Amino acid sequence: MGRLISIIIPCYNDSQYIEKAVDSALDQDYENKEVIVVDDGSNRSTKKVLKELKSKLSILVTQENKGPAAARNRGINVASGKYILVLDSDDYFEPSFCTKAVKILDSGNHKTITCQARWFKNENECRVFKPSGGDIKKFLLWNATLSNSMFRKADWQEVGGYDEKMTSGFEDWEFFIRLHANGGKTYVIPEVLFHYRIKDDSVSKKASTLKFELLRYIYFKHEVLYKEHYTLIIDHLLDRLEQEERTKVKKTESLEFRIGSNLLKPFRKLKRLFRT
Repeated sequence: MGRLISIIIPCYNDSQYIEKAVDSALDQDYENKEVIVVDDGSNRSTKKVLKELKSKLSILVTQENKGPAAARNRGINVASGKYILVLDSDDYFEPSFCTKAVKILDSGNHKTITCQARWFKNENECRVFKPSGGDIKKFLLWNATLSNSMFRKADWQEVGGYDEKMTSGFEDWEFFIRLHANGGKTYVIPEVLFHYRIKDDSVSKKASTLKFELLRYIYFKHEVLYKEHYTLIIDHLLDRLEQEERTKVKKTESLEFRIGSNLLKPFRKLKRLFRT
């Protein structure tokens, strides 16, 4: 029958999409699974939908709003499975993901299993995202997997779960840094088996506005790890700066930039006259 998988779905004010996420968990062709939804202090309309879905679920947990990290930890705490799959309430998997992921997780020195993803806003606006996967060297530079990935509950326990202080985003990346710190890799299934919904009010969009604050938190929390890989980090930062500089030069040398600059010259002169 295979090892039990616990699929954890944190939900906050997602009445429109939660049923699709639940159905994608239930429709996994891997049989030995449980589906756990954590209602993270949702509004009335979402609670109504969750009440209608309750009979389909293995467990429905309700708590006051504490953020995605706390909701994931709560769900994993009550889970019985050896393997954990986290699924956000507005996204969904293809039915074969669990079967393929378990086979790989059983067979090698992998900490997480992920796949390629279809990022979509609607049916006409979409693109394929391919996580890099890899070991701690990759995770120190960027999140090399999807937040919706499979891992062992024992590994989650060993590193202390998700950081519940991180309520504004990047909590999944920080968790995966700790998960890979003592070895192991992320394996990327080379197929599009996950669908990530892009919403205007998503946590990931909010995180981008606080990017440098969140990066500062991660870098200082893992100061020892970053010092151990000093050369790698400096090379990466210098490559990024060089790439940005090339982009800047390319932009300033473009015909559009030169035309725009010439058109604005009279207005700049007027602005200087008014200042004087």
